[in-house]
Amino acid sequence: MSVAEELVARSNRLGADPRTTNYAGGNTSAKGTATDPVTGTDVELLWVKGSGGDLGTLTEKNLAVLRLDRLRALVDVYPGVEREDEMVAAFDYCLHGKGGAAPSIDTAMHALVDAVHVDHLHPDSGIAFATAADGEALTAEVFGDSVVWVPWRRPGFQLGLDIAEIKEKNPQAIGCILGGHGITAWGDTSAEAEERSLRIVRTAEEYIASQTGPHPFGEVVNAALPDEERRARAAVLAPVIRGLASTDKPQVGHYTDSSVVLDFVSREALGRLAELGTSCPDHFLRTKVKPLVVDLPSDAPIEEVVGRLKELHALYRADYQGYYDRNATPDSPAIRGADPAIVLVPGVGMFSFGKDKQTARVAGEFYVNAINVMRGAEAISTYVPIDEAEKFRIEYWALEEAKLARMPQPKPLATRVALVTGAGSGIGRAIAERLAAEGACVVIADLNLDGASEVAASLGGPDVAIAVQADVTSEEDIARLIAETSLAFGGVDLVVNNAGLSISKPLLDTTVKDWDLQHDVMARGSFLVAREAARAMIAQDMGGDIVYIASKNSLFAGPNNIAYSATKADQAHQVRLLAAELGGYGIRVNGVNPDGVVRGSGIFAGGWGAQRAATYGVPEEELGAYYAQRTLLKKEVLPEHVAAAVFALTGPDLVQTTGLHVPVDSGVAAAFLR
Repeated sequence: MSVAEELVARSNRLGADPRTTNYAGGNTSAKGTATDPVTGTDVELLWVKGSGGDLGTLTEKNLAVLRLDRLRALVDVYPGVEREDEMVAAFDYCLHGKGGAAPSIDTAMHALVDAVHVDHLHPDSGIAFATAADGEALTAEVFGDSVVWVPWRRPGFQLGLDIAEIKEKNPQAIGCILGGHGITAWGDTSAEAEERSLRIVRTAEEYIASQTGPHPFGEVVNAALPDEERRARAAVLAPVIRGLASTDKPQVGHYTDSSVVLDFVSREALGRLAELGTSCPDHFLRTKVKPLVVDLPSDAPIEEVVGRLKELHALYRADYQGYYDRNATPDSPAIRGADPAIVLVPGVGMFSFGKDKQTARVAGEFYVNAINVMRGAEAISTYVPIDEAEKFRIEYWALEEAKLARMPQPKPLATRVALVTGAGSGIGRAIAERLAAEGACVVIADLNLDGASEVAASLGGPDVAIAVQADVTSEEDIARLIAETSLAFGGVDLVVNNAGLSISKPLLDTTVKDWDLQHDVMARGSFLVAREAARAMIAQDMGGDIVYIASKNSLFAGPNNIAYSATKADQAHQVRLLAAELGGYGIRVNGVNPDGVVRGSGIFAGGWGAQRAATYGVPEEELGAYYAQRTLLKKEVLPEHVAAAVFALTGPDLVQTTGLHVPVDSGVAAAFLR
């Protein structure tokens, strides 16, 4: 096994255990030799996890590979701690070969420590020691001289020099605890470094667990609500909180009601500890310096909670602005927004936010790590995170700003939460696929859960799409559908009323059952979905889009089609009515009028195709071509053409458009809008 392969294997093992390090946190390295392709001689190299990687999913392409002689030579040109950020640019001149990841700020630590293998990790137990008021004394008590305490220092070149000196002066040491931050361990072999890292983590865990006494967070003062009541309340609050958290820029939400979170928000120490904020840089870069905490009992009336949330949000924004103003210097980056990334609600749980679902979910996971850190620190001592000024130096670090600037531009529908009914197949599936491709989070709603689940999985799983079984004729199902959407992504922005069926019969053969079924699914179903979605959108106060997949038949009087065409006309007029009613809330309502979507259509495959083919006297397999030939463009309409129209209506270009129907029929003159 090569040096790089061995390092990746160790990293993956360490990163797979959340007790050892958190997502994208920490870094690992290995030193070795390789042949220089230019000189043909051996050269000493450092393989180290690059910037932005995750240990659990690390591959060789996520490693930065650098020449050790050049890295060590940087010590001679180091200008001092006040200018240490300049050293990061110098790492690029130490790279070996082409490709690989960009070196991270911690590269110096791995290069300068005189050990073949180095692990820098952020375990909850290690950070508990690192943030304990008497962490230095506890480190000596628990670890003796095998683990050395390092006072807080911002990650960078100087920290690398500090740890290298500690390693040199303490040959008996297996690693160190970095005040306010995490742990570092080293070894002559990969196995030794890994064993020492785990020994530090497990020893800290065992010591914390051995401390018995009153609960570190105090007594329960706000018990968690019962499961069903808790999730129902969370679903109502989620759009409200998401709207507040999106004041500066739109955010996607994530809801967590794990036992760790519910215990923390139930305890008397919640307010005190939450106000102190997080400490490890990996934590507060994702969670902000502190969360917004609702200071009401678990069973407070929902209207009172909503009102208080708005008051607390205004106070939070003012406080964050004050934090920025107190600490900013003339060369600090501009404030990135004053809204909270974490909102804690007693009895209910935690809402976390980010630029996409993964970012929102990971922010919540990091705050769970922070809760574990606070519990551990309070169990063995008193929790004391790094001070506000140091937090600001990292949050508004020029290097962090540069890292953010390198990120790709968001897609047109990034941060938008879309709900598509009848999305398990056909036109609905094509719409869901297009919206996801344009950056939206998508809820795949369908009566057929298996089909919906397959579509959601194909789009990338729960960080992109979820499947929800729903009968659009059922008020209870639709209320649950909107609730599940809000719990999954924080709310809803974009709804496509696509679910439908088709019954093709002459008037005299159309039964009342046919008529009722057709209208229940499409007219009633669209109404129910629009009503419940609008309720969430209004609470969210972020505007929104509702799109009806109507039909050319809403205008065109075709033969043997009374039930279907009448209900499509109903849907078409719902567009106009709702556009007029919801415009004041910034909610746009538009429609798409397709025709002749045969290939890939679930409706046509379900019997409608055979019925229409019989009506027109053509073989069913030639129905698409028949429809195309009767159009002005003589081209067949496909599901992706309808999806393109939905994107056009909901993307960034037609933001002033509402009450419009877009024909997607290749040109049917009899269905021209008048």
